[in-house]
Formats: sequence, C-alpha cells, structure tokens
Amino acid sequence: MATDDATKRIQRRAPRIAADHPHYKWVALSNTTLGMLIATINSSIVLISLPAIFNGIRLDPLQPGNVSYLLWMLMGYMLVTAVLVVTLGRLGDILGRVKIYNAGFLIFTVTSVILSVDPLHGGGGALWLIGWRVAQAVGGSMLMANSAAIITDAFPARQRGMALGVNMVAGIAGSFIGLVLGGLLAEWNWRSIFWVNVPIGIVGTVWAYRSLHETGIRRPAKMDWWGNITFAVGLTALLAGITYGIQPYGGHTMGWTNPWVLAGLFGGVATLVAFCLIENKVAEPMFPLKLFRNAAFAGGNAATLLGSIARGGLQFMLIIWLQGIWLPLHGYNYADTPLWAGIYLLPLTVGFLAAGPVAGALSDRYGARLFAASGFVVMAGSFAGLLLIPTDFSYWVFALVVFLNGLGGGLFAAPNTSIIMASVPAESRGAASGMRATFQNAGMVLSIGVFFSLMVAGLARSLPHTLSSGLTAQGVPAANAHAVANLPPVGTLFAAFLGYNPIQQLLGPDLLGRLPAANAHTLTGREFFPHLISGPFHDGLVVVFALAIVMSLVAAGASLIRSRRTGTDS
Repeated sequence: MATDDATKRIQRRAPRIAADHPHYKWVALSNTTLGMLIATINSSIVLISLPAIFNGIRLDPLQPGNVSYLLWMLMGYMLVTAVLVVTLGRLGDILGRVKIYNAGFLIFTVTSVILSVDPLHGGGGALWLIGWRVAQAVGGSMLMANSAAIITDAFPARQRGMALGVNMVAGIAGSFIGLVLGGLLAEWNWRSIFWVNVPIGIVGTVWAYRSLHETGIRRPAKMDWWGNITFAVGLTALLAGITYGIQPYGGHTMGWTNPWVLAGLFGGVATLVAFCLIENKVAEPMFPLKLFRNAAFAGGNAATLLGSIARGGLQFMLIIWLQGIWLPLHGYNYADTPLWAGIYLLPLTVGFLAAGPVAGALSDRYGARLFAASGFVVMAGSFAGLLLIPTDFSYWVFALVVFLNGLGGGLFAAPNTSIIMASVPAESRGAASGMRATFQNAGMVLSIGVFFSLMVAGLARSLPHTLSSGLTAQGVPAANAHAVANLPPVGTLFAAFLGYNPIQQLLGPDLLGRLPAANAHTLTGREFFPHLISGPFHDGLVVVFALAIVMSLVAAGASLIRSRRTGTDS
C-alpha cells in the first residue's frame, strides 16, 4: 500500500510528456523560446526606458560624472552575457544543458524582483541597478547558452532549421519587442520594466523544471578554469575599453588616447591571445578551438558577429533619429518620445517576425546558405535606403525601409544558426551554442563603441559651427555660443538618444534669463534642438550606415562558406 502511494506521488510530480514522446520536442521548443524571449527583451527594454529610470532614481544622466552610469546601464547586461555564454554552454555539456538552463530561469526571475525594489537614489540607485543587472545577466546567459543546444538535441535534422528559426526569431525579436514594451511601461512606472519579468519568469521556471529532460550527450570533464578566467578578463577588458573610448578625454572629443582605454584594448587582446594558447594546450578546453577548423562554423560565427554589430548600431541610430529629431519635429513632447519611438519601430519587428519562421522552415528543405546570404543582401539594401531618405522623412517611406531591414534579419537568423549547430559534433553543441551567443552579444556591445564613435566623429566636423551659428542667431553672446559649441559632441549625442533638449542645461538659467523671452522660448522649445542637429546628424549617418552596408555584404559572403567535409553542414 505504501509502495502504491509513493508511486502515485512520483507520477503526480513527473513531467507530463516523456522525452521519447513525439510531442516532447514541441515542449522543449516552446519553453526555450520563452526563455530566449524574456532574456533578450530584457537587453533592450532598458535601452528605451533610460529617461524614466534616471528620473525615477533622481539622477541627471547628462552631468559629466554620470555618463559612466549611462554606459554601464546600456552595456552591463550585454557584456556579461557575451562573457559567460561560452562558459555556461560548456558547463551544460558537462553537467547537463537542461540543469543549467533551469537554474538560469530561476536566477533571472529572482533578480528581476530585486531590481524592481531599488531603494536608493542618485549614484547609489544607479549602482544598485547596474550590479543586479549584472547578476540577472548570469541567469540570462544560462538561458541563451543552452536553448539552441536543447532544441538541437530534441529535433531531428529535417526539422531543426524550423525549430531553431522559431527560437532565434523569438530571441532577436525580443530585442525589438523590448523597445515597444519599454516605452509603454516607462509611461506608467519605471519599476514596471522589471516587474513584467516576474510572472513570466515564475511560469517559465516551474514549467522548465517539470517538463524538460536531459536528452543530449553528457561527457564528464574537468572545468577549464584558466581558460574561463582569461576569456572573461580579456573580453571584458576589450569591450569595456571600446565602450569607454567614446567618452571625452584630455580635451579630445573621444577617449582613444586615454591610458586606461589603451590598457583595456591592448591588455584585452593580449589576454585573449593567452586564452587561445591555453585552449590549445589543456586536455578539456572550455571551448574546443579546433571547431574553427570547420570553415562553415567559422564563417557562420563571423556572419553572426557582423550582423549583430550592424543590427545593434541600427537600433541605436534609429532611437536617436526618432527620439532626438523626428518625433519632436512632428509635435511630440520629449517626455512621450520613448513610447512613440518604440511604436514607430514596429515595422522592423514585423519584418523580422514575417521572415524568421518561414526562412527557418524553408532552409530545412532548400539549404540554409542561400537564405542567410540573401538576408544580408536585403539588409545592405535597407541601409542604403536609410542613407537616401532625408532626416525629416515621410514616415511610410521610413517604415518600408526598416521593414525590409527586419525582413533581411529574419531571412538570416535561423539559417545561420542551423549552419553553425549542424557543423559541430553532438557532444560540443552546448559550447557551440555558447560561442554563437557570445559573438551575437559581443556584437551588440561592440556596436555601442563602433557606431557611437563614428557618429561622434561625424558630429565633431559639423556640429560646432552649426551650434554656434544657431545660438548666436537667437541672441546668445558669441563667447557663450562658442563655449557651448566646443563642448564634446558625445553629450549632444546622448541627449538625442535619451530624448532630451539639453539647451537649457547648456546655457543655464542666468544666461537664458538675460535673453528676450521669445528667444529663450525658442531655444528651449520642441523644435530648435532637433532642427539644429539634423544636418550634422545626417553627416554622421552617412559614415555609420556606409560601414553597416560593408559589414552586411561581408557577412553575406561569410554565410556562403562551405565546410571542406561533406555532410557536416547544409
């Protein structure tokens, strides 16, 4: 009798669908897709909510000493996920992918609660959010590192592209959905951008623990601690150095001569070289570099990195364009621009969602390379289209161009993932999934440094003259106008990014009080600042999107690379 009762209790606790059940693969797909969605939504939801967050913790983001808080709020989550996904993918190969994935869901949910109850203000409040976002990124990394490997284990090869397509669509679309969701929630309460994760996280965590099975090949091995340490230190130093390079230093518009930035760049590269040497010597490497001997694997990851840099740069530039220029010129108050920027970027998400699942399914039948390469060609065309439209564009033309960009990203995402995952042996899928996620997340962090640097360089050429002449035309004394115009342009760029009009802060209440009331009203009104920066901003866009076109075309070529060994890729 006691045995029967114990059996019934075990059955009640047991997963409803066994690992060998025909429907199990759909359970694995749906749960991992939810995990990827929540992890990537969280990477961008803060991006568009920063004005509300800084207001909520009573911190002025445009004060020179607070720029670092702004940068770490932007890059902290993405940097940690870039650093940890390989380690956690490897750990999944050793301990079990489902075990690491489930723990990730739990950590992500708990840290979301802690973030939402930030009790501090000012710099302390910012540090609370930055620190716990880093902890949350550990959970997000566990989800990202193992989701593709769990799907690859669960699905047969003939359906793998479709399944990875759905998962990748959710992952990348999450970064677009986060823009809209962040704008909506920030209008209500800045803490709600963290609250929204909690119910989804609870459901996903319970569901994952009850439903997922270890179906992959587990190989007991020792942890490669030196490899993990050198990889984490090297990549962190390199990405942090690139990001801090956009801050002014020593009278220069950017910080590329800053000794700390140079130390981060060269020290990071040297440490990563040491990582490669270590990985070639240890018996159980964190990441088997021999996988890069497979041309398809190497080409797929190169395409992932280039595509991620281009997509991240696009997101930043479009937010600046909409929040700082186009929306104020079309009658929107600065306080409302985050919400409407997210709404007006919906065609980008729609294009991605339209193409992603279809490309994944069709690539199973017709091969992945053509879809991946054609997606990048479409993206290159959309970047060219963004160069051709004026700064004060017709929205429907803009909507069509960004829709095409999303369409190109959707054509590329799933086939590229399928190429990478199909080119490695089964026991290395966790590490391969982690490296793919590393390139993707590192690309997003790199895009901050690369595209912001190019934009600042473009602004530095034309903004001082434009700003000086615009201010003097409104009665600002020439000496004051010259002083404001020669401030580092990164402040103006961040003001546009955050949807601020910085003129009042730059001139100060005393100077504004001495101007005629009409002139002061014009300077601090909705249209003066957007009109002023639209010309210099377009000069910067030419440089930024020209590089994005080159990156997209190179990525298209990388997607076409085939392995020398037949049958290992499609």
